[in-house]
Amino acid sequence: QVHLVESGGGLVQPGGSLRLSCAASRSIFSFYTMGWYRQGPGKQRELVAAIVSGGTTHYVDSVKGRFTISGDNAKNMVYLQMNSLKPEDTAVYYCNALSSAREYWGQGTQVTVSS
Repeated sequence: QVHLVESGGGLVQPGGSLRLSCAASRSIFSFYTMGWYRQGPGKQRELVAAIVSGGTTHYVDSVKGRFTISGDNAKNMVYLQMNSLKPEDTAVYYCNALSSAREYWGQGTQVTVSS
């Protein structure tokens, strides 16, 4: 069983920054991709950013230039650095990992962008 645990969410003012962390219970190399999804109030869950095992990254257009996904293989960690946050970034952010057998989800961490 794989466990993903997110941390780093909170309340931040517009224009501020947060870094989300996802701790995996096994090597992140073992997954095809790891990513961050979010689900805002009344919205469907959407992919925000993903990193493929070879290191390629993908971002939804709305966060390009503001968010950066990265991984630390030695620590089994994946991060999402979020800068220039906007109120519309308010959501529960979920860590996701995809292996050959199935996908895994964390419990989510709340990010609220408000003045």
